[in-house]
Amino acid sequence: MWVKILFIIIFFAATIYIGFYCRKRAKSSSDFVLGGRTIGPWLSAFAYGTSYFSAVIFIGYAGSFGWAFGISAFWIGLGNAFIGSLLPWKILGKKTRIMTQHLESSTMPDFFSKRFNSKALKIAASIIIFIFLIPYTAALYNGLSYLFNVTFSASVPYWAWVLIISVITGLYVILGGIMSTSINSFIQGIIMLIGIILVVIFALNLNGGLMESLEKLATEGGWEYTSLFGPDPIHLLFVVLLTSFGCWGLPQMIGKFYSIKDEKQIGKGSLISTIFAVIVAGGCYFIGGFGRIFSDTKSSTIIPEMISKLPVVIVAIVLVLVLAASMSTLSGLVHTSAATVTFDLIDINKNVDEKKKLNLLKIFVVVFIIISALMAIFQVYGPERYTKDIASLMGISWGAISGAFIGPFFYGLYWKKTTKASVWASFGVGVGLAILSLIISFSGATIELRSAHCLWFSMGDSIYMGVLAMLLSFIIVPIVSSFTKAPENVDELFSCYNKD
Repeated sequence: MWVKILFIIIFFAATIYIGFYCRKRAKSSSDFVLGGRTIGPWLSAFAYGTSYFSAVIFIGYAGSFGWAFGISAFWIGLGNAFIGSLLPWKILGKKTRIMTQHLESSTMPDFFSKRFNSKALKIAASIIIFIFLIPYTAALYNGLSYLFNVTFSASVPYWAWVLIISVITGLYVILGGIMSTSINSFIQGIIMLIGIILVVIFALNLNGGLMESLEKLATEGGWEYTSLFGPDPIHLLFVVLLTSFGCWGLPQMIGKFYSIKDEKQIGKGSLISTIFAVIVAGGCYFIGGFGRIFSDTKSSTIIPEMISKLPVVIVAIVLVLVLAASMSTLSGLVHTSAATVTFDLIDINKNVDEKKKLNLLKIFVVVFIIISALMAIFQVYGPERYTKDIASLMGISWGAISGAFIGPFFYGLYWKKTTKASVWASFGVGVGLAILSLIISFSGATIELRSAHCLWFSMGDSIYMGVLAMLLSFIIVPIVSSFTKAPENVDELFSCYNKD
């Protein structure tokens, strides 16, 4: 017990120290949100990766999807690396950095407002972000609870861990803003890399190594769980698409391109980010694929049960790993939400004193953390009918936000003829499908398309509906734009791409 506690105390102390260290770098609202657009490729890439992968991935998705798909869950990690990390940096990174600087935009809602000349779009996007990031944040706390309850034998109640993590994360975000978040993410990312490699090695050795683990999985689970595409390739495909393409429209991910030092750093950042994702996401889903040889029942406690069997020092490192993953993601979500509410939803005047802007940003950091923490506690202690598992919470959040934003943001960067009306249409479809999925899920209704051996689509499943929302966003935007009027200043907006 003391080894685990010692590792956690050292980790918490380091994160708080970095917050104080970066305090001088966050004296203005611009510094707090963008770091003066001077963050290098290593910090940006690690911030992107650690915002991407959290306890939701390590505990929730790796466990539940590893159980469902076996070794083929590794495809999810590869999809996250090449579709969710490499391609966004290559396709969105440079143009995002150039156009947001040209528009003097610091948030995604502000981008929509200035790109399509609509203050109403900014308000709508802000509301979507604030509402639908909360379930994702609650899922982070939920994932941590499973691990800590197993490794500490529930000696510390779940709500106490929520309180501790909330206070420490809020403290270093408030103190140092984006720079503190980025430096902490870099350190937390290194911990994640070391931790996941150790978990894979030691967990496989518990059953005699890789080949022996595969043989045991085939014997206890069935040969299909050791096959290339697993027992349910259609469901696997939808999970890959949601978790990989989803980050193309998430403000906490895209925001990393706003603050990078310059567009020349994009190439280096893309390489670092992809390698990070291959190791972390690939390792998580790979070891999760062996979940059936560590647990008799499907649940979100599969990975914690696996970890509890490892040597105590490895368990302590993994505790810090999951804390690091979750706190880095949480800080990114909190930072994004606070900036969105301050600058977009209440639309604070540019002439307002910088001190007041900073204070408002910090107040909304606290507000968002409190709301998310309360939802996380309700998630565990509330009526079972109104709570969702980790995978569902993340599916709801990613499906709604990315389903609303992915098409408008992509076309807004690349296509002059993208119109304001098409953005509204995408917003409506993304949010509408997320709400419809929740209603169907809570009602207990079954609306599915299936064959004798395969489920092709389920309207009550947030993963299927999230992928549908993103696909429709890409389709709806060009269709609606073809018969509605584009902004009048579009040539001036795209002139930024012509500059050296």
